[in-house]
Amino acid sequence: MKNITASGPLTRWRTIDLLTCAFLGVAFGIAYWAWGLIYAAPSGVVSAGFPPLGALFAWPWLVAGIVGMLVIRRPGAALFTELLAAMVSALVGTQWGLTTLVSGIVQGLGVELGFALFGYLSFRWVPLFVGGFLGGAFEAVYEWYSYWQDWGFGYRIAYLFLLGGSVAIFGSLLAVGLTRLLASAGALNPFPPGQEVRERQAV
Repeated sequence: MKNITASGPLTRWRTIDLLTCAFLGVAFGIAYWAWGLIYAAPSGVVSAGFPPLGALFAWPWLVAGIVGMLVIRRPGAALFTELLAAMVSALVGTQWGLTTLVSGIVQGLGVELGFALFGYLSFRWVPLFVGGFLGGAFEAVYEWYSYWQDWGFGYRIAYLFLLGGSVAIFGSLLAVGLTRLLASAGALNPFPPGQEVRERQAV
């Protein structure tokens, strides 16, 4: 089964691409805001003995960019969707305020780089894992200097690998599941995931 890329030139965005990114950004922005209300309790419990373990509850904040890229499959899709989600969560009232936008940028750039390394030609597991890991790693480095200045080198490296690894595994699995669910429901017919579903059904 071939991996379908974006229809038309990769650099040319259609109106429906922009609107879909906007929809995903709003939906994930609300979800990000809600996750921000409840994540502190479980994160605090697991990180009580080893603070970097809190990274295991931060991966959901990177799913928007991964889904955006899996659906749109054009350069900039991950960054655009992740930044919109961060903007919406900030406007709704996340406790991190406008600094959330910085996270949206660095997370989206990391995911973008993972797919860019493969020329935006593959949207299967390897670039997915690489993009997820880099998105988490970029966010970890940003947090070193914004939230965890008192951590030693060991804590920082552990946090980077825990966040990058959890995004690569859990974030990728959730993103693929959501994308396949939307495609199977017919919501992504104008996009490559919807075309892939139709091809499988035609066989």
